Amino acid sequence: MKHLYLNLKRFDVPVEYGGVNRIAPLKDWGSYIVSHTQDGLKKYDPSQVEFVQYFPEAHILGAVSALCENSPVQVGCQGVYRMNTAVGGNFGAFTTNRPASIAKAMGCTSTIIGHCEERNDKAGILAEAGVTDTAAVNRLLNQEIRLAVEQGLTVLYCIGEKSEEQERWQEVLGEQLSVGLDGVDTSKVVIGYEPVWSIGPGKTPAGKDYITKIARFVKERTGGLDVVYGGGLKVDNAEMLASIEEIDGGLIALTRFQGEIGFYPDEYLEIIKTYLGK
Repeated sequence: MKHLYLNLKRFDVPVEYGGVNRIAPLKDWGSYIVSHTQDGLKKYDPSQVEFVQYFPEAHILGAVSALCENSPVQVGCQGVYRMNTAVGGNFGAFTTNRPASIAKAMGCTSTIIGHCEERNDKAGILAEAGVTDTAAVNRLLNQEIRLAVEQGLTVLYCIGEKSEEQERWQEVLGEQLSVGLDGVDTSKVVIGYEPVWSIGPGKTPAGKDYITKIARFVKERTGGLDVVYGGGLKVDNAEMLASIEEIDGGLIALTRFQGEIGFYPDEYLEIIKTYLGK
């Protein structure tokens, strides 16, 4: 099974507010993306490839409402809280946080956890409290993963090493896997590898040999879990990534990096076409 994920981050913010949303009015943004991609994805065999789109929470209901019958699109959320509601237990006293139960109730089937931006946020909060132990971040992510899986969501669990961690990448990624997946039903988990050191303007992208090495390591450590490239699947690298036997898909974000940068549904479909070769 191939997995093609879309992380829409905060691409909903209009240009006049400093964002990159040029494609639809804010109230229609989620439904616009689903309605302008699902027909183009119908030509692919659902038993061979899945398409999951991770929306900011404000757009989940609109995205779900736009799903047609037998839509190839799955709607997901961008993370869940480390606690959940429970019958006879906490009914939802989680102000500002998103429990896995509401993600499921809204129509989500999946969630993305451990993206480098989430890791940085958690590490920053912990640092303010004087905690610099990287395992602490992984323990928090583990709580999120376990509750997401228990709620019936699949999980894209992102791991990756920073530039200062490259020399000990095995230790860093090994801890992210062992702590993050502790006690988890991994049949519901796909690993997304983000080479954090290579992401961003002016940085050298990770090459085929390096990505292959990491994917093999992850599969060995996890008993063969599917691994997707989380460093940005683009038209420019789609054929290269598709040629790596150990890579089972990719994570798409921005589709245009120059001019009117942003996410555009037609360009998203072109990336998928290039990766799948049809």
